[in-house]
Amino acid sequence: MPVPPNAPVIRSDAPGSFARSVFHERHPKLVQQVLHALPYGPAQRAAVERLLVESTTGVLEPLGEDAPDSAQWLKWGGDLWGRPWGEAPFLWAESYFYRRLLDAVGYFRPGAWQGIDPFAPFKNAELAGPAVDDELAALNDLDGLPEAHRAQALLSSALWGNRADLSFQLTAEADGQTASDLLADDSTTLWTQLERARGGRICVVADNAGRELLPDLVLIDHLLTCGLATQVVLHVKPQPYYVSDATTTDVLASVERLRTAEVGGRLWRAMTDGALVVRTHPFFCAPLPFHDMPADLRTEFTGAAMTILKGDLNYRRLVGDRLHPPTTPFADVTDHFPTPVTALRTLKSDVIVGLDAETTTRLDTSETAWRTNGHHAVIQVATRQ
Repeated sequence: MPVPPNAPVIRSDAPGSFARSVFHERHPKLVQQVLHALPYGPAQRAAVERLLVESTTGVLEPLGEDAPDSAQWLKWGGDLWGRPWGEAPFLWAESYFYRRLLDAVGYFRPGAWQGIDPFAPFKNAELAGPAVDDELAALNDLDGLPEAHRAQALLSSALWGNRADLSFQLTAEADGQTASDLLADDSTTLWTQLERARGGRICVVADNAGRELLPDLVLIDHLLTCGLATQVVLHVKPQPYYVSDATTTDVLASVERLRTAEVGGRLWRAMTDGALVVRTHPFFCAPLPFHDMPADLRTEFTGAAMTILKGDLNYRRLVGDRLHPPTTPFADVTDHFPTPVTALRTLKSDVIVGLDAETTTRLDTSETAWRTNGHHAVIQVATRQ
């Protein structure tokens, strides 16, 4: 993929940068939350604390030789081993932190903690919260909306994730959102493209579990029931990752939660009939951009009418975790992807492309943290025409 010379790779060693704050502010808080949420023993707790020290003041150490993916990470790390964490690309280092966290709590090792998701308490609490009951009750009002309005409301809810809800209000913006919060809106292009390819296969690459996955599933139900797709393939992480990223276990929990509404029953039947397929691949937890996806995963996407990528991390992996000029065309940095692609992304990191110069200037002069504070979002589409 051609990379403009003024698009440096983001690293976490720049003083005052968002990436540095992730390692020196966010991760210490996360570690304490993980250790508080589950009764890990002294060995696991000590290993987690050592990881925190290493990742902020030490150098990159490889996984132990007994780790199931040790050889793969040695290859991914290349010449990074032995260098300070901050010298690694931010995407790489952040991914490795979560892989090492799983190692520290014994997720992959034989024993009582093998296979136990360290983030499950957070996911379960959100999914079981009373706010979800109100959101599910609001689903009953969907049938009364004109199809175009219903589709756009579902898309908006999936876009904003846990900043929005499932009430699908068309006259009020959730959580104080305004029209200017949506910095790029290619939704008309998306619906036109899906209508043009009506009846094909659509891929959805999930982001977070909990309240964000629920509107994603409701949107998937809409794509199937209105005939825009004959099959939706939902791609999830193969293991816990980035605190709340969705795994197959999370999908099942969310579908079960939705079964109190009619949409849950339809999704259940869609899974049993093969209209909704859940898949995963080790590369979804790799520290690399989608440009480097392996051939077998590329084959899985090939032929889809559209791939919808949810969330900030998938956006970083799609366009490259670099400081692109914000006016860089979205299509130019996504032409490596094997299908037409849509990004539904709330901005929570420095990467952004596809904006016009006027919007960029307005934000740069009025809002210091507009790239990272989660107040803005984009719907961006590359059709491959």
